[in-house]
Amino acid sequence: MMKNKVVLITGGAGRIGSSLSRAILESGGRVIISDKDSSKGKALEEELSATEAVFLESDTTNIQSIDSLILKSEEIFNEPINCSVHCAYPTSSGWGSSFEKLKPENLKEDLYSQLGGAIIFSQRIIDYFLKHGGGNLVHISSIQGVTTPKFDQYEGTQMNSPIEYSAIKSGVIAVTKYVAKYYKNRNIRVNCLSPGGIQDGQPEIFLENYAKNCNSKGMLDSDDLTGALIFLLSDSSQFVNGQNIIVDDGWTL
Repeated sequence: MMKNKVVLITGGAGRIGSSLSRAILESGGRVIISDKDSSKGKALEEELSATEAVFLESDTTNIQSIDSLILKSEEIFNEPINCSVHCAYPTSSGWGSSFEKLKPENLKEDLYSQLGGAIIFSQRIIDYFLKHGGGNLVHISSIQGVTTPKFDQYEGTQMNSPIEYSAIKSGVIAVTKYVAKYYKNRNIRVNCLSPGGIQDGQPEIFLENYAKNCNSKGMLDSDDLTGALIFLLSDSSQFVNGQNIIVDDGWTL
């Protein structure tokens, strides 16, 4: 499905990005893994051990870094990038605070780095796509951007669902639809994937509470998202544009 696809993934060394990188290779594509964390990025590159997978360090909150990343990515395979997935997820030191304890300086940083980063990356990568005849961009949102949190799931834990996370992820869906329509009829596609919760060592009581709202599995593994992402990146979705695809085992129902 991914033959002749060159995919640039920001946040590529994270859980979703690394799973997607593996899936792209398995589907016959080539991938540029971009991340701020050079140690994780280099480790993933070494694990994949393929000439079709290369790591590049970058900062998606910085325009110069984004532009440099795009140019270097094209040089690696000596042909244009035609797909990109924006998985980058930078957070401030105050990320995860309760609503009552949220500090303005942390809110400002997170809104800029995550939502602002999605806007700026869209601007830069689509500018590049237009110069090369078109392209395909996928953003990563969340079920928390689709609906309000189920706060009872967090009872008995130290966890919470930050208000800025909901604001940012709903904003990412809005950015997706805006940009898709803005570049309509210019061979640009922009879609979004909203995953359910991803397993990451959460307390058992939370996992049990979460699963009560799902169809069968409950919290997902990052590999559970790759089928939908490969579909959005491939020509099988050539007539899908401006859409938000939810993969959550029925949590939002």
